[in-house]
Amino acid sequence: MQLIPAATQSQYSQIEALYQTAFPACERKPFSLILEKQTAGQVDLFYLEQDALFSGLAITMKHQDLVLLDYFAITAVRRQKGLGCRALNTLFEHYQGNRFFLEIESTQEEADNKAQRRLRKQFYLRNKMTELGLYANVFGTEMELLSYQSLLTYEEYISVYQAVYGPEKAACIKRLP
Repeated sequence: MQLIPAATQSQYSQIEALYQTAFPACERKPFSLILEKQTAGQVDLFYLEQDALFSGLAITMKHQDLVLLDYFAITAVRRQKGLGCRALNTLFEHYQGNRFFLEIESTQEEADNKAQRRLRKQFYLRNKMTELGLYANVFGTEMELLSYQSLLTYEEYISVYQAVYGPEKAACIKRLP
């Protein structure tokens, strides 16, 4: 699995098309904002490629030694082939020495896609991620935080949003018990 920093119009177009279909509208940031933050060096936007085929996307937010996997998706036609596991392990290697973590939709709240949420959590737990016991309401969506071989506090988590998107956006995130 190759993590290719997105740089061409073709890569951006494929990533944006997957981004628009893989994530609910309420969880998507404006793609133009992600591109702006990539240019500023605060966001990494990866074109995932396997066997010379576009296979997915990974978008991370970075601050100090913290890396938040903000968006991660494998294309529908390439799912269930182990590519998600390979891509995740490649991301772990790429960010070695950093504290790597992510948010997933809560598996605790009632939702139409509760089974899908549980499967997603099981995927990450099978791939060496652990529960942090941190929960947040992120722009109206309840999230759980998972990490890869590291710990972090809620304040450190919020510091990533503050550094990348500013204190006003970070203030919209509320800690849950």
